[in-house]
Amino acid sequence: MTSYLTIARDASAMVEDRGSRFLCTLRRVSTEDEARALVAALRREHWDARHHCSAFVLGPDAAVQRSSDDGEPAGTAGAPMLEVLRGAGLSDVAAVVTRWFGGTLLGAGGLVRAYGDAVRGAVAEAGVLRRSLLTELAVDLDHADAGRVEGELRARGVAVLDATYDAQVRLLLAAPPGEVERLDELVAAATGGRVRPVAVGERWVDVSA
Repeated sequence: MTSYLTIARDASAMVEDRGSRFLCTLRRVSTEDEARALVAALRREHWDARHHCSAFVLGPDAAVQRSSDDGEPAGTAGAPMLEVLRGAGLSDVAAVVTRWFGGTLLGAGGLVRAYGDAVRGAVAEAGVLRRSLLTELAVDLDHADAGRVEGELRARGVAVLDATYDAQVRLLLAAPPGEVERLDELVAAATGGRVRPVAVGERWVDVSA
């Protein structure tokens, strides 16, 4: 697994049906604790609501998937919410739908539709971005060369994650595993062959909106 999709930004969306209101809050999260903390925070904020149903998907391989009906009939809230997230191919995301009861029972079909539509609306509002697992490479340069080399690399589309100034300047670069050789060639060209990048780790990086 070298890439996956998540939401581009936090978002919310409201659906109304026969007096009931369904507010979906969509947030990017990286752990179960963060997802459960979001549910707890919304429960405190919207204390007057009857239900706070949730679904979340975590991990590059979407290995962690959880949902809760929070008192709604089994399978009418959390499961359809989770299905929307899965259908959009999203991970590292939590959806919480807060429901204010309007006095009219919607039936199982109405609940499934309302909870699913609320999440779909929030996903559309949030947008999608791709995260990729990139190889981190360090390049150590003399101060006199650092600015020029960094500029040349950026101009050729190289991701420069950080620059540390000490006795020398260390540029932290990133590249997909299949482009490490090309990056090595670009650094060599920019430094007249004097410097080669050294792999120092891996990092998940947001690469496209």
